[in-house]
Amino acid sequence: MATRSTSSAAPAVESDEVFELAAEVFRVMSAPMRLKIIACLCNGEKNVSELLSEIETTQPNMSQHLNTLYQAGVLGKRREGVQIYYRIVNDRVVTLCRAVCTQIAIEADVR
Repeated sequence: MATRSTSSAAPAVESDEVFELAAEVFRVMSAPMRLKIIACLCNGEKNVSELLSEIETTQPNMSQHLNTLYQAGVLGKRREGVQIYYRIVNDRVVTLCRAVCTQIAIEADVR
């Protein structure tokens, strides 16, 4: 019977902590509005007004989603005068978002 090697150098992919962190990433990305925001920011930083011109929603709703993404470490922000500019700081989330959305789009085209 083969036994599993437990090297301390290898990450414990099946650990509770890994699953908890992965679930948090999926929770943050579970809102379509947040996926739209991530997609809009893939080409560079934008302020709230610029995001609102590309995504149909209210300013309070946009701000709530931006704050969630910021608190989760997906977005960074900087102030320039009265404007706040948002940018992506977690490329892993963008990679995951693109992979899932691209696959869904491909499958939708096949049907």
